[in-house]
Amino acid sequence: MSFDPQNGALVLGVVGTGTMGRGIAQIAAVAGIDVLLHDAREGAAGEAVAAVADTFRTLARKGRMSDAAADSAAARLCPVGGLDGLAPCHLVVEAIVEDLEAKRALFAALEAVVSPDCVLATNTSSLSVTAIAAGVDRSDRVAGFHFFNPVPLMKIVEVAPGVLTDPAVTDALVGLGTRMGHAAVETRDTPGFLVNHAGRGYGTEALRVVGEGVADPATVDRVLVQQAGFRMGPFELLDLIGIDVSQSVMESIYGQFFHETRFRPSVLPRQYVAAGLLGRKTGRGFYRYADGKPVVDPEPEVPAAARRPLWVSRRDPTAHMALTERLAAGGAALDHGERPAAGSVCLVTPLGEDATTAALTAGLDPTLTLAVDTLFGLQGRRVLMTTPVTSTEARDAAWAALAADGVPVTVIHDSPGFVSQRVVACIVNIGCDIAQQRIAAPADIDKAVPLGLGYPQGPLAMGDRLGPARVLAVLEALLAQTGDPRYRPSPWLKRRAMLGVSLSTPEA
Repeated sequence: MSFDPQNGALVLGVVGTGTMGRGIAQIAAVAGIDVLLHDAREGAAGEAVAAVADTFRTLARKGRMSDAAADSAAARLCPVGGLDGLAPCHLVVEAIVEDLEAKRALFAALEAVVSPDCVLATNTSSLSVTAIAAGVDRSDRVAGFHFFNPVPLMKIVEVAPGVLTDPAVTDALVGLGTRMGHAAVETRDTPGFLVNHAGRGYGTEALRVVGEGVADPATVDRVLVQQAGFRMGPFELLDLIGIDVSQSVMESIYGQFFHETRFRPSVLPRQYVAAGLLGRKTGRGFYRYADGKPVVDPEPEVPAAARRPLWVSRRDPTAHMALTERLAAGGAALDHGERPAAGSVCLVTPLGEDATTAALTAGLDPTLTLAVDTLFGLQGRRVLMTTPVTSTEARDAAWAALAADGVPVTVIHDSPGFVSQRVVACIVNIGCDIAQQRIAAPADIDKAVPLGLGYPQGPLAMGDRLGPARVLAVLEALLAQTGDPRYRPSPWLKRRAMLGVSLSTPEA
């Protein structure tokens, strides 16, 4: 029981003609599918057809589709006044309000109208597909078909079967998503499905970094964009989405996973919401906005510090070589002794440890010691971490030496793990646990996350680029230093790091 996604006479119904419904109708019509649109508000379906047809005309004027293709696509859209007008549909996608009872009631009403073979798909982003399907007689024909906003631009759709969904329905929806020009990935019916689940590490850990006083939001954003390669910093992203919306999602997923510590929200966004500071839409959130753009205070200038000898720890030979070569290229005075000479500024390169622990473990003077993050290389923004007692003179000498070639340097307070180490390790770890729980296949995880979240790579590919053993070392050190189970390594990561294989390695 399903439909042929390549059927030239396929009829798709869309219920709910807001932004998501219109987007789904648009890409379906472009794919040669006849679309019937219905909305509970009188006249709304007709307005949606007119708006989508206007979008096609605009695209044609811009040369992005031919006039004939625009006319043909618009002709495939038809508004219907009542649910009975959806009787010819092979598939109906609902894109109504995120309310379980409303979706159940809609599907129950549709069951009395459509054929026994018609698939009922929900575009829910936060509700259980199985719970929605429990409200109808034929749960086997109900599945999740979750698009992202804006639908025509976000080229990803999650296909989420419920517990009782017929596998043929899942296969048909994957085929249909592909026909509509999107990467279609299958995911289990779990909170957040695949993409929103995988996104829990970015903003959540960044909020924790700020909450611990390690750095302010603008600093965290700079580091993650310019060092780790993300397109947008987490705080700029929270402001863009709306802090109220983001906090609601964080709290919802945390609750749905029965308070899994990896997803524990921060108290900071609640305070902003209580103050009415919701981000761009209110003109102020983690940033202030002027003419729609964030107002960011200038970074502190590189200090004009007295030149001091710099000694680099040999604990990590690769990091030692990279940092020593970079400092030498900038003209720094290097102390090449096995142990630092008196007065030399000491640079350590820990993974997951704070600067204090790295200094004392190596028997170094913490007033002269700073940590440098080398995990992401030294081509982009560089990050220095002080101990609580690092002298201003030592800090400024290291800062000036690292910035000598013009690459920006950020100085942060002591923290178990640097900003990028912590955030990226959490992203990789959650991606590994998604694979471990068989929520989605490794290849689909790495396909969906960059498309759905705009990350530079999928989480498993990120881990492979940095080295699974190094990511594991970061998490184990974070867990040891904080005692917080949010940092416990996924078995998927741990086993592949031990075996020396890619994190994308599936199990037979």
